[in-house]
Amino acid sequence: MFECTVADGSGLKWIAFKGRIDAMSSAAIQKEFDGLTMAGERMIVADLSGVNYISSAGLRVFLVVQRKLRRVGGEIILFNLDKHVMDVFNVSGFDQLFRIFSTGDEVMSSLRGGTTRHEVVSTEIGGIAIEYAGFEAGKGSVFAVGSQEKLAGAGYCEEDVVTVRPSDVQFGTGLATLGEEYEDFKGLFGESMIIDRNLFFYPAIKHPAVDFMLDAEGDHGLAYKFLHGSGFDGPYRYILSFEGREGFVELSSLIKVFFEVSDANLLGIVMVAESKGIWGMHLKRVPIWELRPDNGKDIFDPENFTDWINFPIEPADVNHVVAGTGIAVRDKGIERPEIQGLFSEDNSFHIHAGMFEKGPIGRQLDMFEDELTRILTELNVYKIQHILGQSWFKSGMAGIVELEG
Repeated sequence: MFECTVADGSGLKWIAFKGRIDAMSSAAIQKEFDGLTMAGERMIVADLSGVNYISSAGLRVFLVVQRKLRRVGGEIILFNLDKHVMDVFNVSGFDQLFRIFSTGDEVMSSLRGGTTRHEVVSTEIGGIAIEYAGFEAGKGSVFAVGSQEKLAGAGYCEEDVVTVRPSDVQFGTGLATLGEEYEDFKGLFGESMIIDRNLFFYPAIKHPAVDFMLDAEGDHGLAYKFLHGSGFDGPYRYILSFEGREGFVELSSLIKVFFEVSDANLLGIVMVAESKGIWGMHLKRVPIWELRPDNGKDIFDPENFTDWINFPIEPADVNHVVAGTGIAVRDKGIERPEIQGLFSEDNSFHIHAGMFEKGPIGRQLDMFEDELTRILTELNVYKIQHILGQSWFKSGMAGIVELEG
């Protein structure tokens, strides 16, 4: 009979198996590992002292989970293997894919002495546990793209399109698309984000799908088309990881944490996180002159709102990977009007994010940029939205750029 128990020990999750690990038990094992990884666990010790048989079907489960965890900086550590089970790992070559120990002291000593390249500060702010590293970095710059003046009236036309070269915008948000001729792309503008000069946009059409352009910096003939938006560039001043100490982390609370870490008034933010419920909104129609409301009222008028705006009535996209970017301000009143105009009247931040497929993410500070690249280039993305302050996350990482205001 197969049994499985999960326990905490020395800051790690220990999962103990008893019985046969084979095709009949592999589904239950996979479910246990998936539950731990989705709960945020990255380092898992598998106690196999109670296992006297393992088949290739059982080995495959461990291999699949190991590969998934390795991509996000984690791993399965095997503990206290029976001789016959160890023989199977040796014969299959799987002993080269796992660290295997026979005592608890060996496990703990293997995890000591991390390799982070910078001094890391660990603290808790408002119930959110964070670790962060600071870097010597000057301030970046922020700029507006186009204008929002014609948004409400759906009055944009060809002369309002702003062409932005990838080399000119490192990070950004707005209403954007791709294409060469206005007649071809005018109906495809949508919520967008630019991360590391890569554009993702969600066309405001009836059946949208996210389109994107990766690794565009070297393509000097490429240009992004904007109706309005903002961009920023600059080096990371801080990189941090976060996790809710009790419960989940609300985006509005996370923004406050960023301003506790940094004393700048204006921040550029790049983040990856595991969603526990996203409140996101996006346009359902492109606000160009040809598509303006027939009743002469603006798109935010109650008569038009539901036809034009996809606005959340409940959170969505639970357990999905989220990658996003945007800007936040501590005191709008001291910024120039151009910058103040990048925020709505009652908001101090403006974040666009992509909803990617479900899965774990890494939380090691030194791997932030690698993890960001992995998400953008390897995971499927199906939505780009403006995300609201009540959105919830389990955990994640963020890069903070201090901006010149």
